[in-house]
Amino acid sequence: MITVFRPNGEARSLPTNDDSAAAEALAGAVWVDLLEPTEEDEALIERVLSLDVPTRDELKDIEPSSRLYTDEKAAYMTASLMVKAESDLPHLTDIAFILTDGKLLTVRYAEPRSFALFKAGMHRIPGGCSSPTVMITRLLETIADRTAEILEIAVARADRLSLEVFGENRHLSRRPPRYLEDRVVQVSALHRLLAKTRDSLMSLSRLLTFLHGLPALQSDRESLELCRAVTRDVQSLSEHANFVAGNITFLLDASLGLINLEQNAIIKIFSIASVVLLPPTLIASIYGMNFEFMPELHVPFAYPVTLGAMVLSAVLPFYFFRWKGWL
Repeated sequence: MITVFRPNGEARSLPTNDDSAAAEALAGAVWVDLLEPTEEDEALIERVLSLDVPTRDELKDIEPSSRLYTDEKAAYMTASLMVKAESDLPHLTDIAFILTDGKLLTVRYAEPRSFALFKAGMHRIPGGCSSPTVMITRLLETIADRTAEILEIAVARADRLSLEVFGENRHLSRRPPRYLEDRVVQVSALHRLLAKTRDSLMSLSRLLTFLHGLPALQSDRESLELCRAVTRDVQSLSEHANFVAGNITFLLDASLGLINLEQNAIIKIFSIASVVLLPPTLIASIYGMNFEFMPELHVPFAYPVTLGAMVLSAVLPFYFFRWKGWL
């Protein structure tokens, strides 16, 4: 699907079956958004605008020379943006930004929320987006704001997990089965979200550095100042993401440590039980031997005395362990 946007935010779908109608619709457009374009859509844009539209496979290339480059007609930039950040499986999608003298083209195969937010708020931008450089910097500004929102989501989840691990439930003698193991799984999912966000911030930083050096941006003061502001925002977000990553790492290590402590406590109980029952077992083994001559067999109170010795040999180690603080 191809959608074209005018400077005031007015949007319309581009007809793909008529080159002349498409050229007329593109005449007053500043932003051309290609969402999951078909081969016919790509061919139409290449015919009308004489531009090379990158394919899905080309967007996945991680080489800087393939993600950030210019030719005689346009500057090609690719960034990785977060998709489905609120879901259990957040992931990155590669989006191409093609900056020409008169238009901004975006090629994407997913729907990041930042694009929907930008489209909804285009009409509120003072003065509109009169040029493609203003359009791309405003769009990147919205993407940075959305990334900040994702970091806030990560911080909120980390705080909630911290309370679940170290809060009121930490003193419970009996937790639900696999309570801490489930928390570790949630921390791992949170770590995945943050790792994807940091990768997105890194790609945005590289794109902004490349964009800042383009002649088209250097000649537009408004776009240049916006680009610098967004670059500072991305740098601040990267530092904040590193801080949050440290907290999540601590939370993961602490959860694993608590699991080890609980397992050690269980092993300690079995170990002490084995030591407590060892003396009675020894006494029972001695008097369970089948020898013909055992003097205690003919003593009148040998049986109760032996039982008492077995109980005493179990009670004394138990209270000794309590006195030492091992129980």
